[in-house]
Amino acid sequence: MKQRPRFLSYFLIGVLSLIAMAAAKAAIFGVRFNVNAQNSTAAAQLTPEALLDGFRHVEVASVSDAAEKILGTKIYMSHRMQSIFPAKFAGYAVTVLLKKDEGNKDPNALAGMMAAIDSGEKDSVYVMTVEGGADIAGMGGLMGTAMNARGYVGAVVDGGVRDVAQLKRIGFPVYALGPVPSTSVGHYKFGGANISMICDGVQVQPGDIIAADYDGVVVVPRAKAAEILSLAQQMDFKEHSMYPVIEKYKSLQEAVKQFGRL
Repeated sequence: MKQRPRFLSYFLIGVLSLIAMAAAKAAIFGVRFNVNAQNSTAAAQLTPEALLDGFRHVEVASVSDAAEKILGTKIYMSHRMQSIFPAKFAGYAVTVLLKKDEGNKDPNALAGMMAAIDSGEKDSVYVMTVEGGADIAGMGGLMGTAMNARGYVGAVVDGGVRDVAQLKRIGFPVYALGPVPSTSVGHYKFGGANISMICDGVQVQPGDIIAADYDGVVVVPRAKAAEILSLAQQMDFKEHSMYPVIEKYKSLQEAVKQFGRL
């Protein structure tokens, strides 16, 4: 009889401990849930300027990997797209299409292209597709100078580029298929501006985020940009954290084991 109260005490202590542990777990889960929810909300509420700033400080390779996980498709342009000098930039797409029109004498054949350039705002990226234009300069020094003066951050041309010396002089970054001395005048006509189009095999919508660095060019759909940026930043952090581990242990396998990625 004397032992029953002691048994009940132990029993009550055990029950209370279980309740306390359950409450603690619930609290931790709630905190984690709230943090994740806050992070998602914060990402979705990024201003256009903050969004671009994020992409300017993350590696294009991480953006490519993140987009493939989220979208299930590639968003990167091919190895053909080369920079005229090492550059890193991110901005919003202004799209222009040039269509073949061999031998045309129309003085206004490219007027729409010039109007599109002059309508672009600060932080724009000029994205041009020149149909079958690997050996046609889709842009050169005059266009690049105008873009630079208007605050464009760069250009991506599925075609050639010329006046490279001028573009380097003003420091205006261009990714293109290569330098060529040719002209589009008399060979092409304006096919549309701020339209959906394919540039080097990738779908580009006006206003999409174009990010470029030494590894190449990616096209980030605006609707998924915040989500892709968030995952790319996590990937960047993890990868950069792996470098000292690899150097310390002289082992790639050890780093992959610790961080769970390659």
